[in-house]
Amino acid sequence: MTTVEAPQRPPFWRDVRVLSWAFQLVVFALVAFFIYWLVGNYQTNAERVGISTNFDFLDQPASFEIPGSEFSQTQPVRDAYVEGILNTIRISVVGIVLATVLGTLIGIGRLSRNWVVSRLATVYVEVVRNLPLLVIMVFTFLGLVLQVLPTIQEAWTPGGIMVFSNRGIAVPWYEGNSGTVLFLLFLVGAVGWWALARWRQGVAARTGAPSRAGLIGGGFFVAVMVIGWFALGFSVTTPVVEGRLSVGGIRLDPSYFAVLVALVVYTASHIAEIVRGSIQAVPKGQGEAASALALSGFQRMWFIVLPQAMRIAIPPLGNQYLNLIKNSSLGAGFAYFELTQVTQITVGNGSPAIPAFTLALAFYVVLSLITSAAVNIANRRFALVQR
Repeated sequence: MTTVEAPQRPPFWRDVRVLSWAFQLVVFALVAFFIYWLVGNYQTNAERVGISTNFDFLDQPASFEIPGSEFSQTQPVRDAYVEGILNTIRISVVGIVLATVLGTLIGIGRLSRNWVVSRLATVYVEVVRNLPLLVIMVFTFLGLVLQVLPTIQEAWTPGGIMVFSNRGIAVPWYEGNSGTVLFLLFLVGAVGWWALARWRQGVAARTGAPSRAGLIGGGFFVAVMVIGWFALGFSVTTPVVEGRLSVGGIRLDPSYFAVLVALVVYTASHIAEIVRGSIQAVPKGQGEAASALALSGFQRMWFIVLPQAMRIAIPPLGNQYLNLIKNSSLGAGFAYFELTQVTQITVGNGSPAIPAFTLALAFYVVLSLITSAAVNIANRRFALVQR
């Protein structure tokens, strides 16, 4: 009876796994040494010319004002960074929501059986997504805001509740209590909506009765908001023109409006293609089965096709959201005081460039990581469960 000898491991200098780890360690050591050399070289040169390398500049007066806010030039640079971060978040969140809605509608429109609708959607996508975003921003700011919109003396006031002028867009807003209270009220209504919807879905799964989760949950949300609105003393203020100013409501700065429109229009053209491709990736049998059940075109798209298409679209949509967040930094070229603009002005006033821009870079990384985490959670939530 012959015995089979176990294969001997090769010497470590010929072991593929050992060589792979050794190569990675060498690359990591070289990169770490290069970064160490850059930091040391920067500190040496900064000390030689007397440039500060710490973050003490955050406690110095900003020496500039931020339009559209109560920020004063006597406040420290730290507060200016906070305002810049909030402005970046404001335009990013609103832009993501509007671009998603507009892109989804245009993506569906490209697949419409109506020739006019499909051709218009196709022209929009093929034209806009092939234009540089900066050119679109220049057009919306110089062409739309400064040339099309009237002066404040001739402002458009549709319905007497809005004011359109080249000084900005004023819209109705709330008053009578703090924004934190309103947000908490919204949060209570949203959580209640989610809980009731889950409960009704469980009842429908056990009994087969219609869940009506959206109707019941939405009714609870509306009831909470309406009752809380009046109980907590909230009211609505509408803008009116007084002289060369608009009073009441909330005014959207012209630069904010121009940058937001450009970001939404540009990003929506890419989202439309993602939605179109995701819808076409859904098996045709799904739509045919919906038609066999006598579902309308809207019901077929809303209940059958879109939920399956979104499962495919979420990862590439996340990339577009990240692009929109980073592209918001182009607002610095149009006097919109987001984080990049605040950082540039801070450095122009004498603050050290490397620490100032390091803070800006760190925030963009953190915001992008948070967005990626949210997209990954949604992707796992919509993923098919393998059994």
